[in-house]
Amino acid sequence: MDSVNILGVRVDNVTTAETLALIERFIAKGQPHQIATVNPEFVMRAQQDGAFHVVLEECDLSLPDGAGLLWAARLLGHPLRERVTGSDTVPLIARLSAARGYRLYLLGAAPGVAEQAAAVLQRDYPGLQIVGTYAGSPDPTEEDEIVARIVAASPDVLFVAYGAPRQDVWIHRNLARLGVPVCMGVGGTFDFIAGVAVRAPLWMRRAGLEWLHRLWREPWRWRRMLALPRFAWRVLRQRFSFRRGRN
Repeated sequence: MDSVNILGVRVDNVTTAETLALIERFIAKGQPHQIATVNPEFVMRAQQDGAFHVVLEECDLSLPDGAGLLWAARLLGHPLRERVTGSDTVPLIARLSAARGYRLYLLGAAPGVAEQAAAVLQRDYPGLQIVGTYAGSPDPTEEDEIVARIVAASPDVLFVAYGAPRQDVWIHRNLARLGVPVCMGVGGTFDFIAGVAVRAPLWMRRAGLEWLHRLWREPWRWRRMLALPRFAWRVLRQRFSFRRGRN
């Protein structure tokens, strides 16, 4: 698979259509696979968190979620073809699952949100099988119970909404015993689907300004957003270091 190395983190150069095709392939194989939705915050967190870096490196598919990744990849001379976000991909996977008979499990978010999201998805995609919803917690003390719930439900796709990096570390730690063909961290996607949170208008998403909308709606995120200018600076340094090396 073609991929781009951005500050030491692998980002796969896939389109939405290719992502859905890979998910079908993962389910057909039946072995557990992990999908991460990588954005600049992931990349910067991986600079300081070695365990998280290992999780991203060992994922079976690292989606180019953030608009900043497309900018960085283009600057580094290896453009990504498309932004593939978790928030856009989850409904597409639900539609695919309704058509193919795949079984979904929704884990995480605040109590009741996964149930609301499940109801919306089943309304929008008649015949969709959602075999379980549970808020739970990424706390290791709850893992055995949660894993038992999921194994008993036997889903083909598990969406985990604990927020990064907790959701991705949780999946990585439990992937083998879950045995689910597709496990994907989806951040705040359940909130968007359930209508608990409002996603940026389409024009802002297309302009790469979704982060600004989220900051406006959730100003407490300002500390996390500081990763964005640091990310841009590090990418520029990588670009100019590469240029000097060639010269």
